[in-house]
Amino acid sequence: MDSTVVISIPHAESHVVEAGTVVAPTKKENTRMNLLIKTIASLISNTASYVREKTRSINKQKMRRVIHSVKVGLALVLVSLLYLLDPLYEQVGDNAMWAIMTVVVIFEFFAGATLGKGLNRGLGTILGGGLGCLAASLAQQVHGTGNSIIVGTSVFVFGAGATYARLVPKIKKRYDYGAMIFILTFNLVVVSGLRAEKVLQLARERLCTIGMGFAVCVFISLLIFPTWASDELHDSIASNFNHLALSLEGCLEEYFKLSCHKENQSSSAKSFTSNCKLVLNSKAKDEQLTNFAKWEPWHGKFGLYYPWRKYLQLGDHLRELASSIISLTSCLQSPKQPSPTLRQLIKEPCEAVGYSLGWSLKELGESLKKMRKCQPADVILPKLKAMRIELSSVISDSPNNSKLAGKLENVEGLAVATLVFSLMEIIEKVEDLAKEVEDLGQLAFH
Repeated sequence: MDSTVVISIPHAESHVVEAGTVVAPTKKENTRMNLLIKTIASLISNTASYVREKTRSINKQKMRRVIHSVKVGLALVLVSLLYLLDPLYEQVGDNAMWAIMTVVVIFEFFAGATLGKGLNRGLGTILGGGLGCLAASLAQQVHGTGNSIIVGTSVFVFGAGATYARLVPKIKKRYDYGAMIFILTFNLVVVSGLRAEKVLQLARERLCTIGMGFAVCVFISLLIFPTWASDELHDSIASNFNHLALSLEGCLEEYFKLSCHKENQSSSAKSFTSNCKLVLNSKAKDEQLTNFAKWEPWHGKFGLYYPWRKYLQLGDHLRELASSIISLTSCLQSPKQPSPTLRQLIKEPCEAVGYSLGWSLKELGESLKKMRKCQPADVILPKLKAMRIELSSVISDSPNNSKLAGKLENVEGLAVATLVFSLMEIIEKVEDLAKEVEDLGQLAFH
C-alpha cells in the first residue's frame, strides 16, 4: 500500500505530497521567485556597470597624473638650461633661479590654472616692480630721515591696500595670487636700498627670467596633452545627473521589496546616499574648476565667453535634489513601516514615477554631456507634470482610491504620505533642473 506524507508549509496553503512526487510551486511563489531574480539581475548589472566605470576613471586619472609629472619635469629641464648653457647664463646670470622658481610655483595640473597663475604672477611682478622703482626713486631724492619715512610710508600704504584687496571676494577668487606677488615684489624692490638705476636693471632682469619660465609653462601646458578644467567641470556636472538617477531608482526599488529587515534597509540606504553625498560635497570643486575654466583659451566646443556661471547654478540645483533624495531614504529607515498590503496599493504609480524621474535625469545628463540641444518643454516637462498629477491622485479622496484613503487615516499611513510628498518635491526640483539645462543650451549655442 502506498503511504502518503503530509508536509505543513508555514504561512502558505497546506499541500499533500505523495511519496516520490514533486508538487509544482504556486502562482504566489512564482511571483516571489521572479521578483527575486529580477532584483538580483538588476543589482548585478548595476554593480558591473559601476565597476567598469570606476575602473576606467581610475586608469584615466593615473595616466593624467603621469603625463602631468612628465610635463613638469620637461619644463624644469628647459629652464635649467639657463644655468647649464654658458651663452644663456652670461645673459641672465644668477637671475635664472627666478625662471626655475616660476615653473615650480605656477605649473598646475589644469591648463587654466597654469595660465591664470602665470598671468597673475606676471601682472603682480610688473605692478609691484614698477611702483617699487618709483617709490625708491622718490626716496633717493630726499636725504636723511626723509628717505626712511618715504620708504616706510609707501610700504605701509601699498601693503595694507593690497592686503585689503585680497579680502574682497571677487578679487580673492581670481586675483589673490597676483596681489600676493605684488606685495612681495614691491617690498623687495623698495626696501632693497639700491640706487634707482640698479633697481631698474634688477627689475628688468628678473621680469625677463620670470617671463621665460611663464612661457615654458604655458607652451607645455597648452600644447602637450593639455588637461582642461572646462572638460573636467563639464563631465563632472553631467555625471552627477546619472548618479542621482541611479540613487533615486535604487531607493524606490528597495522600498517596495517584500523583505523589510531593518539591517538590510539601513545598509541599502547608506549605499544609495553615497552618490548623493558626493554631489553635496562638490560645491568647492565646482567653483574652483569654474574659476580655472574662465582663464582657458578657445578649445573644442568651448568659446571664450562660454556661460560657465550656469554650471554653478546647475550644481546648486543638483545639490538640492541630492538632499531631497537623502530625505527620501529616511522612508527606508523609519521605524513606522507600512504593511505589505498598503505598499502594494501605491507600488505601481510610485515605481512608474521613479523610473520616469530616472529617465528624465539621465536624458538631461546625456544631452549636457554630448552638448546637444535639449527640449525639456516638449518632452520632459509634460511628463513631469503628468507624474505630479498621478501622485496627487494616489492620496486623494476620489472614489477610485477610497480603499487607500481609508488606510491613510492611521499612523501607519504617514510613512506612505511622506514618501508621496517627497516624490512630489523631487519632481519640482527635476523641473527646475530641466529649465536650467535648456537655458544653458540656449546661451551656449547662441
